[in-house]
Amino acid sequence: MLTANEARQKLRDAIAADDVVIAPGVFDGISAWLVRRLGFTAGYMTGAGVAASGFGLPDIGLVTQTEMTERARVLVRVLDEVPLIADADTGYGAPLNVVHTVREYERAGVAAIQLEDQAFPKKCGHLPDKELIPTDAFVTKLAAALEARTDPDLVVIARTDARGPLGLDAAIERANTYAAAGADVIFVEAPQGSDEVARIAKEVSAPLLINLVIGGMTPNESTVRLRDMGFAIAIHPSLPLGAAAYTMLTSLAELAGRDPTPLLPSKPAEFFNLVGLAEWSALGERYRTKGA
Repeated sequence: MLTANEARQKLRDAIAADDVVIAPGVFDGISAWLVRRLGFTAGYMTGAGVAASGFGLPDIGLVTQTEMTERARVLVRVLDEVPLIADADTGYGAPLNVVHTVREYERAGVAAIQLEDQAFPKKCGHLPDKELIPTDAFVTKLAAALEARTDPDLVVIARTDARGPLGLDAAIERANTYAAAGADVIFVEAPQGSDEVARIAKEVSAPLLINLVIGGMTPNESTVRLRDMGFAIAIHPSLPLGAAAYTMLTSLAELAGRDPTPLLPSKPAEFFNLVGLAEWSALGERYRTKGA
């Protein structure tokens, strides 16, 4: 098994190469084993996958840092020589919380940690009505993350969710600001259409990550095209999870003598409804109304 530092160096070497790092979503022991068995360059600990598979929750900021750290530790152990890129949402709070998160993820052995500029509690990047923190506030959190790592080879990924609420120009501006602040990799979430993907590749001056979600807002670009545009990493967080959920749903429906069609999801919100998104959203609206 690689040491944590060796895994981080291995990931950095792959990012610097001329090919795209394909990182399927991992969320439990079997998904990590399969990614390892099939020889992928990296695995991606998907927050949505951990929330849904591990806790029966939608990806709306309900899973804690401690729970995610424990899952990262399991995945690192199973993946063995395959580096783990780990979703850490917003860092779970203020800059001090980010410091704590980076230290705990680093101790768990992850090769890369991903932080985003949404307000807490966050939402899946392919759901509507996301809220952001100011650019300078995220730069402060990013600085806290960079200073907190004890291994300089730990890759820090800065994600912006600005495309949805503010538009692509603002997202690209934030992306370049985060790159200038020292992020190792930049992740512009949920570009809409191939032209937007190409603009990000052309206008953001940093190694780039793209998120390819089944039924999401971003087109499923080929690995060849992503390589030609210069993307360094392509994560596929929903591919294993979606396939597993589809098989479970259709198999259980057959066992129950039920038609699975009404429950089959075609977009992220429909998938999260399988694990209670509608109920949690109604509860959130109830308390938002009471506090108004």
